[in-house]
Amino acid sequence: MELVTYIIAAVLAFFGLMFVVGMEGEFIRLIIGLVLMAGAGVMVYLTKMRPRKQETTIVQKIDLSGDVSLEQMRCRSCNGALSKDAIEVRAGAIFVNCPYCGTSYQIEEAPKW
Repeated sequence: MELVTYIIAAVLAFFGLMFVVGMEGEFIRLIIGLVLMAGAGVMVYLTKMRPRKQETTIVQKIDLSGDVSLEQMRCRSCNGALSKDAIEVRAGAIFVNCPYCGTSYQIEEAPKW
């Protein structure tokens, strides 16, 4: 989008310069040329001053309900010990990727009733 704005500003500045150079004593051509060049300058200034998009970081926090006790997580298939790197959150669900056997599954919380 910036490139298009710069091209349009260059065209306006070119036509403004042409009006000023070819005014041949006509005051209205001088005014039109200056207005076109001022418009080109304003376009370039506003494009330079426009705020840039900033990179956003999304942090997901998991809030567990009820009594939670910490224990070592183990793989369902091979019973290997899992670290925090083996767990990821995708689309709001918790998935486990076992580094030992390559099994991937979703953790589901069993209802307490």
